[in-house]
Amino acid sequence: MQKYISVLFFLMVFMAIGQKKQITVEGVFANEFRTEGLDALRSMKNGKQYTVLNRDYKTGRTTIDKYDYTTQKKVETIVDSQNLDALKEFSAYEFNEDESKILLATEIDPIYRHSFLANYYIYDVKTKSVIKVSEGKIQEPSLSPNGTKVAYVRDNNLYIFDLNSETTEQVTTDGVKNKIINGITDWVYEEEFAFVRAFAWNADGSKIAFLRFDEEKVPQFSMDVFGTGLYPTQEVFKYPKAGEDNAEVTLHMLDVASGDISKVDLGNPYYIPRIKWMNNANYLSVQTINRHQNHLKLLSVNAKDNSVNVLLEEKDDAYIDITDNLTFLADDSFIWTSETDGYNHIYLYDQDGNLMNQVTKGPWEVTNYYGYDQNEDRVYYQSTENGSINRGVYSVASNGKNKKALATEEGTNSAAFSADFTYFILTYSNATTPPIYTLHKALNGKEIKEIKNNDSLIDKLKGYELSAKEFSTIQINGNELNMYMIKPKDFDPSKKYPLLMYQYSGPGSQQVSNSWMGYRDYWHQQLASEGYVIACVDGRGTGFKGADFKKSTYLNLVKYETEDQIAAAKKLSELSFIDENRTGIWGWSFGGHMATNSLLKGSEVFETAIAVAPVTSWRFYDTIYTERFMRTPQENPDGYDDNSPLNYPELLQGDFLLIHGSGDDNVHAQHSMRMAEALIQANKQFDWAIYPDKNHGIYGGNTRVHLFNKMTNFLNENLRDRKAEGNLDTKEQPSIDAQIKG
Repeated sequence: MQKYISVLFFLMVFMAIGQKKQITVEGVFANEFRTEGLDALRSMKNGKQYTVLNRDYKTGRTTIDKYDYTTQKKVETIVDSQNLDALKEFSAYEFNEDESKILLATEIDPIYRHSFLANYYIYDVKTKSVIKVSEGKIQEPSLSPNGTKVAYVRDNNLYIFDLNSETTEQVTTDGVKNKIINGITDWVYEEEFAFVRAFAWNADGSKIAFLRFDEEKVPQFSMDVFGTGLYPTQEVFKYPKAGEDNAEVTLHMLDVASGDISKVDLGNPYYIPRIKWMNNANYLSVQTINRHQNHLKLLSVNAKDNSVNVLLEEKDDAYIDITDNLTFLADDSFIWTSETDGYNHIYLYDQDGNLMNQVTKGPWEVTNYYGYDQNEDRVYYQSTENGSINRGVYSVASNGKNKKALATEEGTNSAAFSADFTYFILTYSNATTPPIYTLHKALNGKEIKEIKNNDSLIDKLKGYELSAKEFSTIQINGNELNMYMIKPKDFDPSKKYPLLMYQYSGPGSQQVSNSWMGYRDYWHQQLASEGYVIACVDGRGTGFKGADFKKSTYLNLVKYETEDQIAAAKKLSELSFIDENRTGIWGWSFGGHMATNSLLKGSEVFETAIAVAPVTSWRFYDTIYTERFMRTPQENPDGYDDNSPLNYPELLQGDFLLIHGSGDDNVHAQHSMRMAEALIQANKQFDWAIYPDKNHGIYGGNTRVHLFNKMTNFLNENLRDRKAEGNLDTKEQPSIDAQIKG
């Protein structure tokens, strides 16, 4: 008997040693699987060196270090916080044009998604002296090209700080919270046009162009902030919901020497989403677009007399996306991207706006424009030429000929080029390879050396139970849709597994991507370890498969996207190893809307759904995003209401978990509150959670751990642990297997 006990003990020890660990949300959000990166890398103007912001997280010491591209050795430390008496650390930096001064940011206080307040200092590279720009925290400071002045915004007004005299001039005086904003954007511009700094120096520092926002007519939105005090406080800000008034935006020109400000007459455009100076210091480019966002103009403004000329116009039956893909060449001819031919491509125009030629062409998308090397006549870009779930780096002559594939290994390739386009640093990853950073010659893509990898993370993950992300396509509603699937590591095709689908589906988005994992992927790995099959299908309306595919959901957001998810779930449920009685779906934001709609409208296929911070009515969301895809509620009431789950809560049959942060300035908690009330009045039971004072990201402290454990427990109780169907004979494979192409 003792012998058998010893053998049994040995086997138990051996199994324990050989057994791999399971991914947990505690580990994910404790950054146990953090990837190594190159933080805030910037090329020096000489094109031979670059700088990186380095931080010692134990001591807080921060440095800006200069590296040589070819040797990858550190040349010098330009700034070291240990040598600065004025500030102990900094978290962001910006050089002026001649790299003689550096703007350092510290003590950052976030406001919304992109905006923040901070204390700023100017570091003189030669003298190593430090000057504080302002005694109070400010926004969006910008050094003049010659490094003698700093323009910034404080309390909605524009200021200029003179470094030589150390004096400050207040440029505008009418800025008032929730009324007038000078030089930075309002909430909706920041969120949807993705910029905050709404002013810019011209090439010689003699002029500043800036936008002014008059918010008087914009309705106010208020949120209670519960905090830790005896009484809550209230956050009040201007938020234009679909169909409501936007801020009136105007363009103004400041003559720096005289202080004179003049208004530029642009003909009352509805939106001004971009301003950018040309190389000629007298000319400013301005992009304007109408409320429907389907008629874009690129204008040229002569700063001498504020005269305006149209460089180009674009119109679309649906909408036009705003991008930063505008580059002025030495003579102010320019490169521009457009979906004019049905795919996003690069075009070259002369300085008067005449089309010279289409640089790229084909049934694929340019996904990033990196720049133009005038000396070699090479346009550098990233695209989907090697498959819509992949990204490759290419170059081509400005006449569209002599294309070169620089980095096209299957997966995601992205590049950061040196200022003179001699080198680029490639970041490469795929679904099984965390980021690798390598140095390459720009002209031919030849690898010079590896800079950094994540081999230590790979070694660490060898001790964990991980399942492959299997990419395929699936035929749904007449379209071949991209899909991935994750199966349990010990997958047995004779067993039945619960299916959890993950969704986003916002216009132009992509979730099925051959790239390294994010935190949601790690959570999906945990669920796979616990016995789930995970699937994600990018349906109609998602990106990188042409304009027609992306814009097919125009005026009917979530209608066709939901139909695709329901149809995909039905088809996947035919697989021999999927239990058709245990199918769930989850998503966040737009994906939360999708999860809610799929559960309600697809009750015959979905048993469970989780909606995190969901939109529940597009009537509650902001003007710029919503009207781009839906027009206004006044013009398109059916489009808004027919696909709002607020209008059919009685369809709920499955188990539903509704989650929101009470401090969400983006998708307001109003969405979930109204959804809850609709379900209550329909006498439908559901689970829900409100995270106090948390914004759209729902994070901070243990919040994410709590959130993802709550979702895990909900799924285990309502999906995984439902009574499973019996096993099937795997020799009888349904036709669906042949319809999913690996």
